[in-house]
Formats: sequence, structure tokens, C-alpha cells
Amino acid sequence: MPDTFAFIIHPIDPQRDVARKFPALGKLPVWLIDFLSLFFPPVYISKITGIQSLATDRHIEGWFIACPLTPRRMMTLPPEVVYRKIIQTGRLAERLGARILGLGAFTSVVGDGGITIARHLNIPVTTGDSYTVSIAVQAIEQAAARMAIPVAGATAAVVGATGSIGSLSAVLLADKVNRMLLVGRNPDRLNAVAGRVQTAGCPQVEVTTDIGRLVEAELVITVTSAVESIIRPEHLRRGAVVCDVARPRDVSRQVVEQRRDVLVIEGGMVEVPGLVDFGFDFGFPPKMAYACMAETMALALEGHYHSFTLGKDIQLSQITTIDKIASQHGFKLAGFRSFERAITESEIADIKAQSQFMYPVVANGS
Repeated sequence: MPDTFAFIIHPIDPQRDVARKFPALGKLPVWLIDFLSLFFPPVYISKITGIQSLATDRHIEGWFIACPLTPRRMMTLPPEVVYRKIIQTGRLAERLGARILGLGAFTSVVGDGGITIARHLNIPVTTGDSYTVSIAVQAIEQAAARMAIPVAGATAAVVGATGSIGSLSAVLLADKVNRMLLVGRNPDRLNAVAGRVQTAGCPQVEVTTDIGRLVEAELVITVTSAVESIIRPEHLRRGAVVCDVARPRDVSRQVVEQRRDVLVIEGGMVEVPGLVDFGFDFGFPPKMAYACMAETMALALEGHYHSFTLGKDIQLSQITTIDKIASQHGFKLAGFRSFERAITESEIADIKAQSQFMYPVVANGS
């Protein structure tokens, strides 16, 4: 039996993303695309070929398939309606011959984080969140090095810290930074995460519901399920590095337009081993993928046809396991992108130069 996978995508930016596959439909107004998305069936997007393990020479192939629902629809429709549409898309994966299914963007966070989806399908499911956490932390550490920010003396902030990705990102960063600021909407849940972060080795941990306090942080990881952007230019300190893992983005485009002294990255690009052909332009350079996509591919290369990352309670052991699997097969962090384009080293140097007025970094955000 061939080694195969499928990965579910869906329109994040309705007009732009629909136009990638159906140019005429992408010209419709956003409100109409939102409305029609409920009535569209699952969509076959492309076949993926050329993925090859560096360790075993094993080849796999897969498919992009699309759940037509937009983020706004996923957040406003009754959960059972959204589940039904995602399950229909998963059954398309089964018919294509996929042996494992990855859930992308909002399909991985709606409801119970894939548990109900997996229960109604005959193939295993993963959200990709474990490798997403690993790559996000690797990315912000590498970006900090490029910006000459001493991580050990820095204040890090995690926005959406009570979610599965946010909380584990905070735990992984805990023993690397001097101070951690956890930002969210629920103080009780924030305090629970703060306890885990302190146990993991961070000497100073604070919680807040005030996003304005991001100005205290040199390093920011943001991963909320907000439909609209929540981080604006005035929220960030000079020279900050922001890793935006959320889809849709948490960071407003105004940040990169108005703050030439701030580096915004989108979670890091993962280079896929082999001569991969995705058969579809989803906005990344050749051979590059999101970490959640890479987790699904790495599990297929490993022959690990069991549900891997499901639900809201990810374990550190899962992150360690998928990081090892992905690394041995040749997946790796390979550059940064921001708002649909790769960031060059010269651009990072320019941002670093703009940030020099406020450095060296002073601990505790003072």
C-alpha cells in the first residue's frame, strides 16, 4: 500500500485564496463568498508529489483538499454544521486514498481540536499543532539572533497563552528567557499556564488581559483564534520580534507598514525534503510549507498512521517526538516570511538598524 496523506486547507483571505483556484469567484465581494461558502462542497485542489526522506529515501504523495468555509463562517455557524463540512472534506481524502489527514488553519481549532473529526473518519487525523509549536519557538530564537537580541535577558510575551499552541510555546520558552508575559482573556486560565511556565524554569512570569502591555516585550509569539487582527503598531516596542502563528493573522498589516523597526514573521517556513511539487500556489516559495503541513508529511514518511496531535491538551513528549521524526527525514526551519513574501537578510539588517536607538535590551521591559 503506498504511503499517502491529505491536508485540508480553507480560504483564510476569502477573495485572495478563492482566486488561487477559481479566479472568477475570487472577484465576488467578501460577504457573498462568506455566504456561499456554506453551500460549496469540498474541493479537490491538487496532487502533491516528490517528497522524499533524506534518511530512508522513502517517497510519499498526497493531496491538498479544501473545506470551503471561511474563518468567519467557522466561528459563527453552529459547531455541528462546521464539523459536518470538515468531515465531508475528510471523506474526500479517504476516497482519494489518503492514509492520514492533516487539519489546517481553523479546521484544527474549531470545537474540540480534531477529536470529533477523527471519530467520524476511517483514517487517522492530526492538527499539526505539535510541530507548529516546535517551529514557532525555533523561529523566534533564530529571528532574535538575527536582530542581536540576547534571549536570556529578554522579556517574551505569548498572546493567546491559554490555547494549546500558546501555552506550550510559553513552556518551551520558559527556561530560555528572563521574563514571561502571558496575555489572554481568562485570568484563571492564564494563572494556570503561569504555574506551568514557572515550573518549566522562567524566573519571572506575569499574566494580563491588556494587550497594550506587549510594549514591554522584545519577543512576542501570538496565536489566537481572532477573526480580525488584534496587534497594532502602538502595541510593540522598538526592535521587537513578533512570531505570528495565527491564521487569520493576529498582526495588523499596519505594523509592517508603519513600524520599520519591528520584525514580524509568520511562524517560520519549513523546507520539505525531496523535489516536492505541491501542484498549487498557496503563497509559499518552492519546497516550503507550514509546520502543520510538514507534521502530516513527516508522519506519513515515518509510516506513523495513527492520530497524533488531537484536542487541546498537547504534551511536551509529542513535540519532542515529532521534532525528532521531522528532523531525521529532512524537514527543517528554512527562513522567514511576512505577509505573503519571504524576508531577505538585507531587510532584517535594515530593521535591526532602525531598532538600534533603543538598545541594548533592558530586562523587565524598562
